[in-house]
Amino acid sequence: MASAGGAALAALALLVLLPVAAASDSDHKYQADEPVTLWVNKVGPYNNPQETYNYYSLPFCHATENHVHKWGGLGEVLGGNELIDSQIDIKFRKNVDKATICSLDLDLDKAKQLSDAIENLYWFEFFIDDLPLWGFVGEADRNNDNKYFLFTHKNIVIRYNGNQIIHVNLTQESPKLIDANKAMDMTYSVKWEPTNITFAHRFDVYLDYPFFEHQIHWFSIFNSFMMVIFLTGLVSMILMRTLRNDYAKYARDDDDIETLERDVNEESGWKLVHGDVFRPPRNLVLLSSLVGIGTQLAALILLVILLAIIGMLYIGRGAIVTTFIVCYALTSFISGYVSGALYSRHGGKNWIKAMAMTASLFPFMCFGIGLVLNTIAIFYGSLAAIPFGTMVVVFILWAFISFPLALLGTVVGRNWSGAPNNPCRVKTIPRPIPEKKWYLTPSVIALMGGLLPFGSIFIEMYFVFTSFWNYKVYYVYGFMLLVFLILIIVTICVTIVGTYFLLNAENYHWQWTSFFSAASTAVYVYLYSIYYYHMKTKMSGFFQTSFYFGYTLMFCLGLGTLCGAVGYLGSTLFVRRIYRNIKCD
Repeated sequence: MASAGGAALAALALLVLLPVAAASDSDHKYQADEPVTLWVNKVGPYNNPQETYNYYSLPFCHATENHVHKWGGLGEVLGGNELIDSQIDIKFRKNVDKATICSLDLDLDKAKQLSDAIENLYWFEFFIDDLPLWGFVGEADRNNDNKYFLFTHKNIVIRYNGNQIIHVNLTQESPKLIDANKAMDMTYSVKWEPTNITFAHRFDVYLDYPFFEHQIHWFSIFNSFMMVIFLTGLVSMILMRTLRNDYAKYARDDDDIETLERDVNEESGWKLVHGDVFRPPRNLVLLSSLVGIGTQLAALILLVILLAIIGMLYIGRGAIVTTFIVCYALTSFISGYVSGALYSRHGGKNWIKAMAMTASLFPFMCFGIGLVLNTIAIFYGSLAAIPFGTMVVVFILWAFISFPLALLGTVVGRNWSGAPNNPCRVKTIPRPIPEKKWYLTPSVIALMGGLLPFGSIFIEMYFVFTSFWNYKVYYVYGFMLLVFLILIIVTICVTIVGTYFLLNAENYHWQWTSFFSAASTAVYVYLYSIYYYHMKTKMSGFFQTSFYFGYTLMFCLGLGTLCGAVGYLGSTLFVRRIYRNIKCD
């Protein structure tokens, strides 16, 4: 009964997440003179993308108090969208020369509201048939005592093909000086024009091809690809050549006693720690959880990128966010399996604690950051504040889909893959670690390990940041897929090199070092975000700064966990491989 109830709640959550197809007008076919709804969405300072407010928070025209809302999926709500019917009379293929929306009576407070909005470059967003329109509230005359003018006429041009809307455009005219105790007539006009563009390509106009497909983007992919070839060649040439020489010493005949004794006396480096290299790491529960979560995130990112390529998710409002959250819940089995197998393989006994940490650590970190940002958004009265109902839906997803799948994965992992099978037996007494040069210490190796992986994604980070913080639609997920695969390969190669250097320094604490060596990539990404904020944006104010660095912190925590898990798993395969063929006794 409990599982049936959980399945029912999960199904309910998915129904809430995804908007009903009949309620969407993204592919709606209109009849002549059929009403077309103009949805008003949000308004806010142009330089602060996340600082958005309800459109009617400014004293614009609205006919009634009972606004009709259009509710989308989870991603749309999390993206700070609130579509309200403007009740402006628009009919399919019916031109409107000039019609009055309302007469706007301004008192002193309303005039100040609009003047402050224009001073801060407030823009607004409308939607017609799921196609966006943008415009500024007004304009300021800096040469005339900073007088502010409100645009009072909206000219809407709608292009159609047959019975479908293909393109919408908004221009504004008739700026009038904002003056208290003075009425302004707010008007609009609608012009319908035929076009040959098909419905399938109607979103192409919003894609910035010159920006995303610039030569520098292609060059960055080529540069990263060459880095992969260089690193894999370096790892193969240096490490395998060194290891081949080491293996050759162990492969000699035992009758060459003199040579064997000389090799044993000269023996140093990674061979001397064979009795400690498979010793369970400190904080095994935490490491197992992080590796499990990172593996899940790697699979999740790959899945979302493939879905974005196949389904063009960038077209729908919040579709990427919705897909990410739902797929995160559905891939929780992976984190549980990897964490449970790793924890049990190292002799861990408290598997329930490991499972609970794996299922809750990353969501609770994001929840903590989101709670702080949500409190700020509520204080400012912004649309970025997450409604309570949305929080309940997210919790249902976690409690009835993600958590049970993580539990199932942990049970399967510890029973199927949790048996210890180390190539070398762990000695009872730990070997003392000798002092080495500063550049062979775990902290330096960990810090330097993130430089090359960051270099491989540096250019792509610029395009991702620009699309998220500067109103561009990111659509080149093929580029992202290549960069993601390159990041994985570079991370594995760099971490293997760092692990080999550490073991050669006779330091067998390689597990956490390999994790942090890869995870340090996120540190450089966060430092880059600080540079990007100051040099590439015009953001200002406590609200936007908090959201910028809060969202970036959330992203970097996920990226660091992902890279750390990949680095650890790559180093694990490497360590097991090099100790498999030596005499461990």
